[in-house]
Amino acid sequence: MKKVLVSYFSLTGNTTKMAEAVAAGARDAGAEVKLKNIKKTSLDDLKWADGIIIGSPTYYGQMAAVVKELFDNSSDIRGQLENKVGAAFTSSASIEGGNQTTLISIIQAMLIHSMIVIGDPMENRWALWGNSRRRAYQRIVSYLPNAWIEGCKASY
Repeated sequence: MKKVLVSYFSLTGNTTKMAEAVAAGARDAGAEVKLKNIKKTSLDDLKWADGIIIGSPTYYGQMAAVVKELFDNSSDIRGQLENKVGAAFTSSASIEGGNQTTLISIIQAMLIHSMIVIGDPMENRWALWGNSRRRAYQRIVSYLPNAWIEGCKASY
């Protein structure tokens, strides 16, 4: 079974609600899911997962400090997240609140770990949270190792 970690930080509860929807989408796709507050997420949780989805509120266009702290500490497991699938989500008080740059800050940390980052499919470009967003995170599960890694091995 594919394993997905959904780790998030939330002060107001908005990012928590998003994380719950993300986790539900991954479960619907057949994954074993750990849903954890970022403060309770360990490096072992990161190593456990085939897919890692991180959520953060937007703070001045960046991920929250506690999310950055997890990534800073992840230097201890550098090389052990390679080829894991990654994705990110964020929330803010306004549509122009720096969401895109917050996503980029999370994705940048994933890329430094040589993770494979999966974006939002074009069919969801106008969707807010709901069934279409849930499908976006089901899509991530479809990219998790088993099939992806086997496909890469077959091409060499």
